[in-house]
Amino acid sequence: MDHYHRVLIKLSGEALADREDRLILGAQNLFTVAAAIKKMRTEEVQVAVVIGAGNIWRGKFADQIGIDKATADYMGMLGTIINSIALQSALENIGVPTRVMTALEVKSVAEPYIRRRAIRHLEKGRVVIFAGGTGNPYFTTDTTASLRAMEIEAEVIFIAKNGVDGVYTADPSVYKDAKLIKEITYEEMLSRNLKVMDLTAISLVHDKNIEIRVFDMNDPENFMRALHGENIGSIIRKG
Repeated sequence: MDHYHRVLIKLSGEALADREDRLILGAQNLFTVAAAIKKMRTEEVQVAVVIGAGNIWRGKFADQIGIDKATADYMGMLGTIINSIALQSALENIGVPTRVMTALEVKSVAEPYIRRRAIRHLEKGRVVIFAGGTGNPYFTTDTTASLRAMEIEAEVIFIAKNGVDGVYTADPSVYKDAKLIKEITYEEMLSRNLKVMDLTAISLVHDKNIEIRVFDMNDPENFMRALHGENIGSIIRKG
């Protein structure tokens, strides 16, 4: 029996980029994620996804070219729709039925987000990709992931990192003595200000019975290992 029944996966936009050829999307990265999701679905797991847009647009660019914060955030939301449609195509190319639902209306390419319809898609075995953020500026895709996880009553959020295998006491790329934290509570995350998700996202779920699993997506088998509750990466739980 699977450890989880309904999972929300949070991916960064950078995880889909082709860094070698400096492209915003890489075919191999898209296929790797799609194949991992397909494998999860073979065990009748319901899968939802939230993707960032850091491969297309970053807020720091806005200051450099004189774009106000709200407009910049809407540009980022549009970027998440591009990434979501790309992942949808990768999933459907390998036979996985997928729906993109967006908080910003783009009816030509995606369904509007309606909570009850999203749950129905999941129950019918479709992967649901939540695009367009929350539909509001000033909120990150981390917050979107927490909010959607609560709305669809997901049991766990998988934060699939690109080259980082969990939560550390400090940034391991800067501090060589940083140590991996295998298990931590939401309260400890907030008090120590550890940068896994933004504080708004953590605050949303810290009183809920939703776990967060953080692991390195560069090994695609980690999705299945996390699904079955194996001791990989880090786990964040209600205290």
